[in-house]
Amino acid sequence: MTSIPRIVAINGSEREGNTADVLRHAARIAESRGARFETIDLRTLRLTPCGPCGDCNDRTERCALVDDVALAVDRMIAADGIIFAAPVHGFGSACLMQLFIERAGVGHLRFERPLHNKVAGVIAVARRYNADHVWSQLTLNALLNRMIMVGSGFPSIVHALHRGDALEDVEGLANVSRMVDRMLDLITVLAEHRQLTGREGLPVRELNERVGLPQNELADLVDAHI
Repeated sequence: MTSIPRIVAINGSEREGNTADVLRHAARIAESRGARFETIDLRTLRLTPCGPCGDCNDRTERCALVDDVALAVDRMIAADGIIFAAPVHGFGSACLMQLFIERAGVGHLRFERPLHNKVAGVIAVARRYNADHVWSQLTLNALLNRMIMVGSGFPSIVHALHRGDALEDVEGLANVSRMVDRMLDLITVLAEHRQLTGREGLPVRELNERVGLPQNELADLVDAHI
């Protein structure tokens, strides 16, 4: 492998806190192995909620809303691996992460699944409750986008309440370290396969899972009356 592996982390926290600390830990692990690691802090971006246009099921091109989602998506597409990291707020994912995965997924990623075969990692940060549900939601989002997740033992869940607590969760940080190492191992394997064979490790057959299906209920209704 000749190119430097690149991991982009999406930080879904609304503040500079424990999630940022955990991602700095992940960055140290990645950089110790010669990889590039960058973090996109969603709180610093202009993120527009989905609007009333309602044409998502008919579009075949990117969302027309003008904000920073497209720039973030482009940085993800350019990466080899992507980490989704979010704290648990109100027993669910922090609102910035939820907003981002909705806008990015519906408005930018559903047409050709450009994140296919990217290596994915997921981190959830919580005081105590519901971290497994947020971790599972973000994992399902990665799988929806045809990303590849590598098993790394226990999920990368870090327990914290006050600022700085995450750095005291030795086991949680160990799980994060293991995940990053395994991500880089798989990124290397996939890159070597492409160099040796000239092919993707996993073939991409159709553009997206909607190919061959009616786009929306209106299409079903029209077909029924033809």
